[in-house]
Amino acid sequence: MTLVSRVAVSAAVSGRLVRTPISGAALLDAVAHETAGAQTAFLGAVRDHNAGRAVTGIDYAAYEPMADAELAAIAAEAAERWPGVRIAIEHRIGTLAVGEISVGIAVAHAHRAPAFDACRFAIEAIKARVPIWKREHYVDGTRAWVDASTAGAAGAPTTGATP
Repeated sequence: MTLVSRVAVSAAVSGRLVRTPISGAALLDAVAHETAGAQTAFLGAVRDHNAGRAVTGIDYAAYEPMADAELAAIAAEAAERWPGVRIAIEHRIGTLAVGEISVGIAVAHAHRAPAFDACRFAIEAIKARVPIWKREHYVDGTRAWVDASTAGAAGAPTTGATP
């Protein structure tokens, strides 16, 4: 059993920052149980482009005490909104390469609708509430902090490119 599994199994509801690679399989193992007919996961990976620019990696930084507390609160809220849900959330901080998993969410429930709904709730709440920032690294050697609220649409850097 991995560290992720031990932590999540003991709580059945968990959310935390990590500095090591995220395993979707370990997160799913952490929430699995005999009455769960549905298990769902969301894995967010670093992609190779944003807003028309080639990306080589991302730095994730966080206000760690608050981010840990907020991730745990989001997991607890999901479990409260959808009784019977088991949920494990991890968000990675540090420097990640293209293809690495930056956020992982696993949810188990007796039925698929609550599992999907809780998973969707969790990722949307993470994006809106958790103090985690990202700085993209571009092929041309520049870097820029990206505002998460606009990254999906316009992808506009908030502080401009830096070498």
